[in-house]
Amino acid sequence: MHPAVTYPLTVYYDATCALCTAEMNGMKARDAAGRLQLVDCSPPGFSEGPAPRKALMTAIHAVDAAGQVFAGVPAIRACRDAVGLPSGSFLLDLPLVAPLADRAYAVLARNRYRLPRWLVTLLAGKAARSSATCAGGNCRI
Repeated sequence: MHPAVTYPLTVYYDATCALCTAEMNGMKARDAAGRLQLVDCSPPGFSEGPAPRKALMTAIHAVDAAGQVFAGVPAIRACRDAVGLPSGSFLLDLPLVAPLADRAYAVLARNRYRLPRWLVTLLAGKAARSSATCAGGNCRI
C-alpha cells in the first residue's frame, strides 16, 4: 500500500528533456483539478526543491502538500494518480516488476537526451506531438 498523497503535488522535472517536457505537458493538460505544480529544475543555478539539483536532474521528484517526497517511478505514479490516469500500481508493485521498473526508469532517465524524436513521440504519445502548444496546460490532447 502506498501513502496517501495530499495536493497540490509539486513536480520537479527537467524542461530541457523533450520526453520529460512532453510527459509533464500531457499531465498538466489533464490536470482539471489543478493538483500539479510543475517546476523546471534545469537552470544551472536552481537550488530549490527536496534534493540537490544533481539529484533532481537524475530523476523526477515530487513533493506533496504534507511534505512527502517521491522520486523516480513513485513520482510518476503520484503524477498519474493526481490527474486520473491509471498508474499501473498493481503491476508496479509485483515483486519481480517493481525492481525492473526502477531499473528501466534509471536507464531511460540517464539516456533521455540521446532519445531520437520518433522514440520520444512513441513513448509520450500525443503529449509529445503537442508539447510545443501546451504552454500553461492550455492544449488539446
